[in-house]
Amino acid sequence: MTTGQGTGAETAGAEAGLSAGGRREAGFTSALASTASRAVTALEQLAGGLGTAALALFVLLLLSLGVVTIPLGIGLYLTPVALRAMHGVARRERDRLGRWGPEVVGPGPLSTRLGTAWADPDTHRVLRWLVRHATSGLVLGMLGVVLPLFALRDTTFPLWWSFVPEGVSSTSVGVGIAHSWVDATAAGLLGIGWTAIILGLAPGMARLQARPGRRLLTAGPETDLSLRVAELTATRAEALDAHASELRRIERALHDGAQNRLITVTVLLGAARRTVARDPADADELLERAQSAAEQALAELRTVSRSILPPVLADRGLEGALTGLATSCAVPCGIEVEAPGRCAASVEATAYFVVAEALSNVTKHSGARRAAVTVGGGGGHLRLRVEDDGRGGAEEGGGSGLAGIRRRVAAHDGSLTLTSPPGGPTVLEVLLPSGV
Repeated sequence: MTTGQGTGAETAGAEAGLSAGGRREAGFTSALASTASRAVTALEQLAGGLGTAALALFVLLLLSLGVVTIPLGIGLYLTPVALRAMHGVARRERDRLGRWGPEVVGPGPLSTRLGTAWADPDTHRVLRWLVRHATSGLVLGMLGVVLPLFALRDTTFPLWWSFVPEGVSSTSVGVGIAHSWVDATAAGLLGIGWTAIILGLAPGMARLQARPGRRLLTAGPETDLSLRVAELTATRAEALDAHASELRRIERALHDGAQNRLITVTVLLGAARRTVARDPADADELLERAQSAAEQALAELRTVSRSILPPVLADRGLEGALTGLATSCAVPCGIEVEAPGRCAASVEATAYFVVAEALSNVTKHSGARRAAVTVGGGGGHLRLRVEDDGRGGAEEGGGSGLAGIRRRVAAHDGSLTLTSPPGGPTVLEVLLPSGV
């Protein structure tokens, strides 16, 4: 008996050990996947920053040429052009930073006249950013592009080293010649080292590249914020309009649907009560029609209540709700959701209705063969992207519901970007504050 008890205890201990080992393995896998995801996102940011850094370098050279040639008179015409280009690159960088984190609010339109610009502190801030982004930002962006190529080349080198001609270096840094499997394996280990560097340093490099823009491209303390106040006032008006439109929609749905059904029920019940004494058969038919009308009214009330706040959001969350929309779409639709946790209920509802309306437009108007929904988050924002391969040419004034989507988004101080050239594809991108 004692031996049996000991065996049972040992078995339970072994099972507990296996369970703990499984949890540790699952935790390690989850941490590795999260680290890889952050590294990939950081590489995307660095690559995007490389584009604006290259533009910043060109504008910096143009501005330097304009300043140098002012005594010759050429700079009097060239410098204002360079200043306009500088502010254009700065706006592009603000948009880029806003896609990957909190919105960067600029100081508003800045003068390109030499005298005014020379005395404007905001122009000085943008110029300082231009110098830093054209130098350190350019280097970091190049590393964000080159390091993955190094990692891919060296990691896969053992697969194709035997086909490399004599005298070709075996590593991305030009060290060593591959004469054997040992040399090729060493090159592969170097590729693993590049991968480890990317996983460990890429997020920090992305933050370092973005830091000057977030610090210098924002409105300074001495800037007149009337433009931002006007923008917030317009946003508040959009929110009120969206709220009023939603109330009108609910009122119409109740008046034209459930209310008429309930009136029909009342009339039929009154007729049945008057008929039941003299003709029970007719009264039974009237009662059946009244029951049918009541059931239809109940179904319409459920539809209206779900259009206010879909219960599926509370039951399955945003990912489950959007997956249901994609599955029920008449056009084959793929979906990828990487939202970090739950957002505010109003934000999730807006995201749900945006995707629902967009997929409805894809089905009705686009003629697309496929669609894709991508949801991501980070930096206090929720990003939605709905893309289809249809005929394109979508416009907000075309009765497609895009104006209503914009009002819903503006109510949250979000942004909407629609790209739909004739021939397609159509891409709808929405950025919403997460509200948490």
